[in-house]
Amino acid sequence: MAKTLTASVHIDASPDQVWAVLSDFASYPDWNPFIVSATGTLEPGARLALQMQPVGASVTTVRPRLVEATAGQRLRWLGRLGVPGVFDAEHEFTLRPEGSGTMLVQREVFRGVLVPLFSRMLSRTTLPAFVAMNEALKEKVEEQAATRV
Repeated sequence: MAKTLTASVHIDASPDQVWAVLSDFASYPDWNPFIVSATGTLEPGARLALQMQPVGASVTTVRPRLVEATAGQRLRWLGRLGVPGVFDAEHEFTLRPEGSGTMLVQREVFRGVLVPLFSRMLSRTTLPAFVAMNEALKEKVEEQAATRV
């Protein structure tokens, strides 16, 4: 079974400006309501440590492996609960130029035998957290872009 969550937002800044904030893990506690702490390097294969705050749920720490970090384009990691096929989560941020700004798409695909047990909870707690993070990222990037003009 698989479940996909997707949330997108248009940001009035270039993909490089969005990337600068998205890839700065050290600044996450200052602006990010979903991933409240992030450590690790932006190198494929690196292990990240992410503290996530879903809406209406407790903070959870996950340690996914970074799959891709293409500056100005895509950030992607894969997390697992135990062995592959039990509960796998592939998280992705895609940046693409759109008009005078950037379309940011945050997407996560959950796969595995436990997905049916968590499906409703993911829609209720995780998807709203994606939306909150996207809006906070938009606000942070646009604020920084405005001060540079």
